[in-house]
Amino acid sequence: MNLNIKAASQQSYDAIVVGSGISGGWAAKELCEKGLKVLLLERGRNVEHVKDYPTATKHPWEFPHRLLTLNADRIEDPVQSAAYDESTKHFFVRDKDHPYIQDKPFSWIRGYHVGGRSLTWGRQCYRLSDLDFEANAKDGHGVDWPIRYKDISPWYDYVERFVGVSGQAEGLHHLPDGEFLPPMDLNCVEEHLQQQLKDKFKDRLLTIGRVANLTRGFKDRGPCQFRNLCSRGCPFGGYFSSNSSTLPAAMATGNLTIRPFSVVSEVLYDKETQRAKGVAVIDAETKETTEFYSRIVFLNASTIGTASILLQSTSPEFTNGMGNNHDLVGRHLMDHHFKVGAMGRIDGWNDVYYKGRRPVGVYIPRFRNVNDQTRRSDYVRGFGYQGYAEREAWNDQVTMDGYGAEFKKHLTSPGKWAMWMSAWGETLPYADNRIVLHDSEKDKWGLPLVRVNFEIKDNEKKMRTDMRDSAAEMLDKGGFKDIQAFDYDYIGGECVHEMGTARMGLDPKTSVLNKWNQLHDVRNVFVTDGSCMTSSANQNPSLTYMALTARACDHAVGELKKGTF
Repeated sequence: MNLNIKAASQQSYDAIVVGSGISGGWAAKELCEKGLKVLLLERGRNVEHVKDYPTATKHPWEFPHRLLTLNADRIEDPVQSAAYDESTKHFFVRDKDHPYIQDKPFSWIRGYHVGGRSLTWGRQCYRLSDLDFEANAKDGHGVDWPIRYKDISPWYDYVERFVGVSGQAEGLHHLPDGEFLPPMDLNCVEEHLQQQLKDKFKDRLLTIGRVANLTRGFKDRGPCQFRNLCSRGCPFGGYFSSNSSTLPAAMATGNLTIRPFSVVSEVLYDKETQRAKGVAVIDAETKETTEFYSRIVFLNASTIGTASILLQSTSPEFTNGMGNNHDLVGRHLMDHHFKVGAMGRIDGWNDVYYKGRRPVGVYIPRFRNVNDQTRRSDYVRGFGYQGYAEREAWNDQVTMDGYGAEFKKHLTSPGKWAMWMSAWGETLPYADNRIVLHDSEKDKWGLPLVRVNFEIKDNEKKMRTDMRDSAAEMLDKGGFKDIQAFDYDYIGGECVHEMGTARMGLDPKTSVLNKWNQLHDVRNVFVTDGSCMTSSANQNPSLTYMALTARACDHAVGELKKGTF
């Protein structure tokens, strides 16, 4: 790896990739393996695989505060502290150093370092289907996707073969099967609910989650150790991250230069060629500005970060930001609304336990608005459930009355079986859910602060009622007791699935990107992070970002070879 911390003597590359997270790592790998000299810009520090996972093998008692989040942390980091604990704090930004403005409450969870949020993501990997790619066109919410499942299906295959996704094929048309490693096992109560759903519902099934954790050794990584400490960084390479997977592959080519502490302030435009010529970079430590040049630029700075860079990239041709002549950059911000579902207890299986800490739960795929038989009259789109069954432990029972040896024995014995399930729902692409740049307030690098305006609306609120009630119904029919339905106060961004601020589409007047993830107006600028999403579907989105990135890289290199750029 060429680690270029200060200003580089070589300023020109074949390609520049902005951001080193899930999609940026994929862009670096694909472009390097296709023979391009690539500069990868990361605004935060370097993180080396294994070496820079300081808490990965620590026990709870080795932490000064036993993994608790302190009140001081909540005051210092009111947004990020909701996502970290004592073992992962170092993988999240400090709120006071990276302020933004919430016009309506929105949690912008960030990790500025090499690897980004690929070190802390939830790792669940689900394909979108034509139910999702055709939804906007059919129900009139948003613009039509410029692609269909057949366009991205081979690229899902391609990335799954590299990532390593464990899962169970189920044959559902609206949740396509993939290239799976052997699935993880359900426990006995999850198997019970699986059978109950099969017996009592025609439209529902329970399966193990499809997850980027390796159930066997795979491409010199893993297997998963079933520690469920993934967000600390995995020294075994048991799950997919940029640091364990795509970046080492890119480095192996000899074509990659990584430059940390590099805050991209704008994409530079050449009016003569009508193409981008590179990017301007502010050194995060010295605040010195440097320009780097390339034939193509990939923006993978995350949904809000990428939109910010485009809005900051002004010129006489793009007075409101690059690609923003139709006031679309920053609009249609989406997230998955969640924190709604049900939990319950069940008798039996007192002689059964489980081994290890499985790093994924169960999944109940979408069953609403899938066909005419499941059509709802009160809302469009749908949701899926994630959940798990487990035996209650001491921390579930500490409020019980008691004392002495008998009480201690009770606390250290497995309790009853309980099942928890929560729904993840689709948010429609609303034009007024958006980010803009503040007119006057700036950060420490002199860049405008981001203002975020986001809220769920009537369609999502009606969906949430069904999400809650359906969870309780399934537990009830499954024989569970003491069922508690819940709907906690969801705040936008909490799901960390933000997307949609530079959407793909067929018409340059109604979309920012074309079917190859190129800016309509500047064809050598590609956006393949969550910004590009035209609708959110309800599935975890990162697998789609990866597939779109690999597809766009293939197209970009093909165009380079033709001399287009």
